Amino acid sequence: MPAELMENGKLENNGHQEKPLHELLTSSLVDICVGQDSTRWSLHERLLCYHSPFFSSIFYGDAKNEEKTPREKKTYNLPEEDDYPFELLVGWLYSKSLHTPKTEKDIGPLLDLYLLSEKLQIKQLSIDAVEAVREYYHSTSTYPGLRRVQYIYAETEEDNEMREMMVSSVARQLTIGDKIPAHWATALKRNGQLAVDIIRAIQQWHIEERSIPDVRDGSRIRGRLLNGGAFSAVERVGNSRETDDTIDTNMGVESLNSGPSDAPNVKSDAEE
Repeated sequence: MPAELMENGKLENNGHQEKPLHELLTSSLVDICVGQDSTRWSLHERLLCYHSPFFSSIFYGDAKNEEKTPREKKTYNLPEEDDYPFELLVGWLYSKSLHTPKTEKDIGPLLDLYLLSEKLQIKQLSIDAVEAVREYYHSTSTYPGLRRVQYIYAETEEDNEMREMMVSSVARQLTIGDKIPAHWATALKRNGQLAVDIIRAIQQWHIEERSIPDVRDGSRIRGRLLNGGAFSAVERVGNSRETDDTIDTNMGVESLNSGPSDAPNVKSDAEE
């Protein structure tokens, strides 16, 4: 999408065709200092502001003739951010691509990158991060662990793409499984928003009514009879665990929309 310098000085994308990289690599640079150690990244100002309304507002917000006026080099600090997610962001800025994670441990930094892209309002990067995480779970025939879902729920609000992708994946996992893992059963009991979101995800599948058993129909095998006289089982706590890389240590899921929880704060792998 072409970037235009508006009257208020902000660099804004207002078209449909993305601007070529060479047109964004102007001589003007800005310094972004990241983390407690203030790791300094010198980035092309126009490239950064083209993709990020957040930075466009910061660097162009108060100047109408920003690109024509001589000035000292600009600096902005992100002391609360980690170095590696920002390094991934810089790589994406200049290559416009993200690699699909190879192992489950690679998911943590991508989730941090996603949250950073949301904060800096880099929409396409957010989309690409969701796609990379989705592709990993699909290609490995695995599902997001409870710990990953906890982290995203704690850091996002409703109507969030990463949250939606994860909870929809979990809804499928729980629906096709014979048992509910103990840690998921505990989490669903503690967090009503997560349970509601799973039901919403299932509703969005628009399953044909005739394919859903009707327990009211006495002429059909259903419910307990269909499962050998028992309701769907919940695994014993000792037999329930996540993947080897993400053993669950927090059975509750804290949602920003479901009130306080007695669960401890959850960190991604990249934070530990």
